[in-house]
Amino acid sequence: MLKKGSKLNSILTGSCPRCQNESMYLDKNPLHFSNTLKMNEKCNHCGLKYQIEPSFFYGAMYVSYGLNVAISVATFVISNLILGFNLKTTFIAIIASNVVLFPFVLRWSRNLYINIFISYDPNFKK
Repeated sequence: MLKKGSKLNSILTGSCPRCQNESMYLDKNPLHFSNTLKMNEKCNHCGLKYQIEPSFFYGAMYVSYGLNVAISVATFVISNLILGFNLKTTFIAIIASNVVLFPFVLRWSRNLYINIFISYDPNFKK
């Protein structure tokens, strides 16, 4: 499932979408808030420039919105429909889940966005 070469591997690990040999981020831990979005300029292994064009990752905001909506819907279904919490508690659970998952959603949205445009290439030579 998370083997090298799959999009899911690159998205969840934050590795280079072309070679999947190194992380795109300076700090692999998204919970170090000052470094959550700090990225390497390019991949040291294959030379892929992550900032494909100026303001490339502004498009990741739309992906982030979709991820947050999906998390909110999933939290609603779990807390209200499955666990039977009232609407006030469900609303608090939705807000809490979005706050807790915020640094992960930031990275996942960037990872998803760049993987839309760049595919894994095991034969790429620098």
